[in-house]
Amino acid sequence: MQEQFDAVPLSSLIAGQSARICKVLGQPDHVHRLGEFGLRDGTKIQMFHQGNPCIIRIGGNKVCIRSDNSLSVTPIVTAPKNEGHYERTTSTKS
Repeated sequence: MQEQFDAVPLSSLIAGQSARICKVLGQPDHVHRLGEFGLRDGTKIQMFHQGNPCIIRIGGNKVCIRSDNSLSVTPIVTAPKNEGHYERTTSTKS
């Protein structure tokens, strides 16, 4: 059985999490410019550094995006939050 994921704000992705862009909304020239970087509907991305601005990986490139009221990038999560995310763990020897 395949998991179903919903569209979420770009800011909710954590570092290492994968998603697919479902919509890019904003001023036409901004949307066009992001499309030139490869950020368009259907593009697979991976969050590299979360925050605002965030850095996402598109193919072999990294793109920095600052979201505001004039630009909205909405992804659909394709991997759960713990997949692709590596937490640092410490171990103690007894």
